Amino acid sequence: MPIWKHTPTLAELEQFQKGTLADHIGITFIELGPDFLKGRMPVEARTKQPMGLLHGGASVALAETLGSVASTLCLEPGMQCVGLEINANHIRAARGGHVTGTARPVHIGARTHVWSIEITDDNSKIVCVSRLTLAIIDAGKLAK
Repeated sequence: MPIWKHTPTLAELEQFQKGTLADHIGITFIELGPDFLKGRMPVEARTKQPMGLLHGGASVALAETLGSVASTLCLEPGMQCVGLEINANHIRAARGGHVTGTARPVHIGARTHVWSIEITDDNSKIVCVSRLTLAIIDAGKLAK
């Protein structure tokens, strides 16, 4: 059974990201399953560190993007999610191609969501594992 309150198309998710960090570093959404969101990111000059490896911060940006968007799709109207904490364990280097992240829920509560994000390379080898915790708040209470 799907966990989503909203089920946009992948094209609508892409449009939502226009002009953001995710757009700038080439993150695209590739699959919305019943309980997961999958996206990918190129391993290239925009996402590499000076030694030619995927930058750890780029992996974290992919993880946070996938978890935050997935969390947003689970929210009731008028609610918003904001990041509380993210961690990442960088397991293996990636030097080229793409990395693919899959966000799955660990906990979907009324006030917090926790997501597990696994990032793999083109050979399906784990590059990074991350956990993201988000606070769920009334959108009207966000400072403008």
